[in-house]
Amino acid sequence: MTSDPKIQIRNLYKIFGTDPKSALKFVKDGMDKDQLLAQHGHVLGLNDISVDMQVGAITVVMGLSGSGKSTLIRHINRLIEPTDGQVLIDGEDALLLGTEELREKRRSDMSMVFQKFALLPHRTVIDNSALPLEVRGVEREERKRAAAGWLDRVGLGGYENHYPYQLSGGMQQRVGIARALTSNSDIMLMDEAFSALDPLIRSDMQKLLLDLHVELKKTIVFITHDLDEALRLANHLVILKDGVIVQQGEPQGILLNPGDPYIEDFVSDINRARVLRVKSIMQKTVLSSSFAGDIDAEDNLESVIARSGGETGHTYRVTKNGEAMGQLEMKDVMRALVPRAASGPRTVA
Repeated sequence: MTSDPKIQIRNLYKIFGTDPKSALKFVKDGMDKDQLLAQHGHVLGLNDISVDMQVGAITVVMGLSGSGKSTLIRHINRLIEPTDGQVLIDGEDALLLGTEELREKRRSDMSMVFQKFALLPHRTVIDNSALPLEVRGVEREERKRAAAGWLDRVGLGGYENHYPYQLSGGMQQRVGIARALTSNSDIMLMDEAFSALDPLIRSDMQKLLLDLHVELKKTIVFITHDLDEALRLANHLVILKDGVIVQQGEPQGILLNPGDPYIEDFVSDINRARVLRVKSIMQKTVLSSSFAGDIDAEDNLESVIARSGGETGHTYRVTKNGEAMGQLEMKDVMRALVPRAASGPRTVA
């Protein structure tokens, strides 16, 4: 993962209504979503959104219904046109692309996985998976070989000639992921991709996505309303409310340091021991000469508590790939389990 953003969203606004350009000036003067609707009959979808989405990272955009998260992701491939702002992909303003250029960008550089699977019911699993290559004009045998390889990777080897109605919801979503991977695009857009699945299947799909991401390093933009899912998947987390970014940053940092009362409420019911990692609360220097043992920087606090056997005086050496990174005292573990109050409204970049 590099420090260069794959996608840069700059000062993005979206207003729905009969005259959004005229309504824009009211928003830029400070009018909020409720006021705009009441006074001018327009709906504020996005309000001055700026986000960097890094190469090879998973950026999760989350919020409750109506927060603007699905509106945001649809601006990246221009399924929705903005009222104002920029969407830069590899430094190129996607909003300046002509019709043919945009079509080619969607074919070659982006793939999308939908909540409702969006499979073609009259096509077999392999033909659904091969569709992106068919659209590009790739020969039938070549595209089927590519699709078969990805179907096998997502655990659907042997189901190539089945039809969508013969598959469970989780299996259909695996076809959707295989189709996105068959396109071999650098960017994967996933809009509530796992929201319609049962909890156990959803967990399996999250693990599959993380495993594939470790290997493929795709730039993934993932939309969800579920905080547990966001914390599990995200390298960078963006939380929206009423079309505005309330807070964004590294997920564990947001959990430890909520920057707004809204975020504080959002994270209040999270199982912090299961979500927080050792690396997020450890001391980065090794001061002690005596340790109760070694723990991995990626271990969650739940496993550390179990290992300590309830002892609160232990100090552990923190390692990564066998090398010492710092130390962790059990008193810091206990302190991290207590939610912190927000320090007031702010945005963490």
